[in-house]
Amino acid sequence: MLEDNDEYIQKKIAAIDGLDGMTVNERLHISGLMNEFDTALLNDKARAQQILTLLNVDELSINTIIGDTDENR
Repeated sequence: MLEDNDEYIQKKIAAIDGLDGMTVNERLHISGLMNEFDTALLNDKARAQQILTLLNVDELSINTIIGDTDENR
C-alpha cells in the first residue's frame, strides 16, 4: 500500500518541476497517483487527504475535494 512508500512518493514528487503551477488533476496524473487517489477517495478519505498533502495541495482545496468532516481529521 502507499503508506509504505510515502518516502519514495515524496522524492518522486520533489523531482517534478512546476508542481505548484499545476492543477490537482495534473499533479495526480504526472505523479502517477491518480488511480491510488481515486481508490482512496472512495475507501479511505484520510489517505486521500494524505496524498493531496504530499502533492502540496492547499488545505482549502483539499477540504473542497474530500469534504471538510471531523472523520477526516
